[in-house]
Amino acid sequence: MKRWRVGMAVLMFVSLLVFSGCGGSGSGADKGEVTIGGKDFTEQHLLTKITAVYLKEQGYDVEEAGSMGSTVARKALENGQVDMYWEYTGTALVVYHKQPSVADPDKAFDQVKKTDEEKGLTWLYQSGVNNTYTIMMRKDQAEQLSIRSISDLAEYVKNNPKKLTFATNAEFFSRDDGLKGLQKHYGFSFPADRVKKMDSGILYNALKEGQVDVSVGFATDGRIKAFNLVRLEDDKGFFPAYNASPVVRKESLEENPDLKDLLVRLAERLDTETMMELNYKVDVEHQDVAEVAREWLVSEGLVKE
Repeated sequence: MKRWRVGMAVLMFVSLLVFSGCGGSGSGADKGEVTIGGKDFTEQHLLTKITAVYLKEQGYDVEEAGSMGSTVARKALENGQVDMYWEYTGTALVVYHKQPSVADPDKAFDQVKKTDEEKGLTWLYQSGVNNTYTIMMRKDQAEQLSIRSISDLAEYVKNNPKKLTFATNAEFFSRDDGLKGLQKHYGFSFPADRVKKMDSGILYNALKEGQVDVSVGFATDGRIKAFNLVRLEDDKGFFPAYNASPVVRKESLEENPDLKDLLVRLAERLDTETMMELNYKVDVEHQDVAEVAREWLVSEGLVKE
């Protein structure tokens, strides 16, 4: 009789464990482990967190390894320390592959995808997030001068060489594919005394406060919206494509068959305007990265509230 009771107790305990394991809420780690890398700036913090929250909701055990430099993140992916992270086509071409930049987004994506496939790295989907260089002006001044494109700016500067002041960081000033290349491509030149070099962090404020009239910036920066700035159309296609894509180790995709579809589902919903809005919420409104990431995922119907 005693043995019967012990046997029944063991059976009930095992049954309880099986029942508990099968009746989870979907947040348990029943699909596999994924380590997500990321770089150390707002947009990358957001992309890392968006991906982490989404995959956790899909049942993955997720570890985040963010705040890395570009080269460190790339090495971590190559060495298998992370399974995936979001990379930009222009960065891969110029920094990792030592190839010339490409302005056409599709050509840039195809080129990095083909090259990295040989290294066991898969570029899954080219999102609409293009974090390339951009030329900015204050909206009111651009409208007053009828400047909508870089061609318009070039024409104005040729006719009025002493009217506008241009702000640049040291890197954009010195690179052949920076200010020098831009002016050559569009056939104009700012006089040397009308070019002001400054740190990247103060470019937007200098433009907002009228210390300069034109500035280089990054297309997805939230301060463009916050400071009522406008991006001039790159109508002759000078700036290279820097479209963001989830890049995943081939082994990780083989171990997690549904990972590809899940990441593509994220990437196809992101574009430059969306990323600018998310960056704005973090950088300007000082909202928490995790809260902004979840709020966006909920708005897209990718996770439940």
